[in-house]
Amino acid sequence: MDLLGTLARTRATLRRHLLRHRRLLAALLLAGAAASSLPVLAPPDPPTAAVLVAARDLPAGRVLAPGDLTSAPLPPGVLPAGAVPPGSPPLGRALAAPLRRGEPLTDVRLVGPGLATGQPSGAVAVPIRLADAGQVALLAAGDVLDLLATDPRGAAPSRVLARAAVVLAVPAASAAEDGALPGRLVVVALRSSDVYHVTAASVASYVTYTWSRS
Repeated sequence: MDLLGTLARTRATLRRHLLRHRRLLAALLLAGAAASSLPVLAPPDPPTAAVLVAARDLPAGRVLAPGDLTSAPLPPGVLPAGAVPPGSPPLGRALAAPLRRGEPLTDVRLVGPGLATGQPSGAVAVPIRLADAGQVALLAAGDVLDLLATDPRGAAPSRVLARAAVVLAVPAASAAEDGALPGRLVVVALRSSDVYHVTAASVASYVTYTWSRS
């Protein structure tokens, strides 16, 4: 009987404790249920795509080398067209325009045929040599030029070779200097009908320009 009485008293004591702390227990149970549901309610991480970005500020004309680029994930909604994937780093290619650290590298930022992307139909990217290297130093990608040819002997008046040629890239002098010809290279977008006249004049005449920022 003593054992039964002890059990009864213990049961009564536990009951009183449970009733006294029932609100606290209910709150703890609710908190546990809410915590266990958080992984279910939290949205999944958005999908990303890896692209090459500048590892540091890079100037226009820089020939890309190991360490200049790194991989970074970007959401599809902000992924620029023509972004270069990490699997094919364009080492040895020259930048047509500067890149800020963390900025994605795209095909139109590299010197090459892709530079003409976005230009009017029929435009082509053409490297030409301007006679005065100092004049090239004044140019930047996006400048709009009228190209002129002048006879260095003064035997003929200057003539217009092309109007509204857009500067696509200004390669660094170290990347475009071969020592065979004076002047310096610049890459411009030309109408296909102007290409022959401009390229022929660039090796036979003094080619210069008038320009304005676009």
